[in-house]
Amino acid sequence: MGLSKSFGGTVALTPADLTVDAGEFLVIVGPSGCGKSTLLRLVAGLEEPSAGRILIGERDMTHAAPADRGLAMVFQSYALYPHLTVAENIGFPLRVARRGKAEIAARVREVADLLELGDLLGRRPAALSGGQRQRVSIARAIVREPSVLLLDEPLSNLDAELRVRMRHEFARLHARLGSTMIYVTHDQLEAMTLANRIVVMNAGRIEQVGAPLELYDAPASLAVARAIGSPGMNLLPGQTTDDGAVRLVDGTRLGTATTLPPGSAVTVGIRPEHLVPAEEGLFGGPVELFERLGPLSFAHLGGTDTEHALVAQLPGDRRVTLGETLRFGIDPTRVHLFGPDGNRLPPR
Repeated sequence: MGLSKSFGGTVALTPADLTVDAGEFLVIVGPSGCGKSTLLRLVAGLEEPSAGRILIGERDMTHAAPADRGLAMVFQSYALYPHLTVAENIGFPLRVARRGKAEIAARVREVADLLELGDLLGRRPAALSGGQRQRVSIARAIVREPSVLLLDEPLSNLDAELRVRMRHEFARLHARLGSTMIYVTHDQLEAMTLANRIVVMNAGRIEQVGAPLELYDAPASLAVARAIGSPGMNLLPGQTTDDGAVRLVDGTRLGTATTLPPGSAVTVGIRPEHLVPAEEGLFGGPVELFERLGPLSFAHLGGTDTEHALVAQLPGDRRVTLGETLRFGIDPTRVHLFGPDGNRLPPR
């Protein structure tokens, strides 16, 4: 509630209110330096807030020690003890808590079986793959049955194929444990795949909170539009006309209407998948790059200036030649408009 953090004269997190429901999988997404890891570290107790409060359940834990918060954290770097075996790494939090040997052995075996680590308990971290180390890190975090599991970019050190597999692991783990998870990433695919709700952050601010499709269909700002969607939304600069319509910088006139005064700067947002091939379409240009990705393809079109370049989605069987000119139309209801302040303009 009203949580903020500054480092000297640098504001890392502006005052923010955020409620996380019990059992929720909440994903915080945004570019590097936007404040998402700072927010997570404040919740974990690894940073002291400059202002505001942190409530866990009904308890004020703003100034509580990390060990007293009932949380566990999985770090990007795994942070495993290299001289300990997998079993010893997993059981370490229980030994610190002075649990009995029998209880430790039983919990380690239970968690190891949950994460399919049973055959690796005698190995040391150096003998494990990246994915196995990450699973050991998760096992160590959940062995004490924390009320909340915090994950700070846990897949960023893995290759693309392993990231996909580990996303499935996290989804399965959340379904089986039913615990609250707060997951930080800069990868919007991870956010869209895993989240019940997504928090989009930008420049230390929470821009929007909502379900994945809610953010996809109605981004509240340019920052959200850039953060959600793959490939990203086409963002084209324009200006309002005397009759309230919008004209792009290349002269293309859209039927989309606004209530802004004539001459106001606007940004037109169009998702690549919403462009429809049309010989007389408003949008187009020569193909400068063509990406064929199985069932789908993406054509990168050059324009009269670099700002007016477009990415358009095409069927995977569409044949395209570099330099060929393609044109596209769009349903006006699929056009997003953002005002001079970067915020979404409501439909007129």
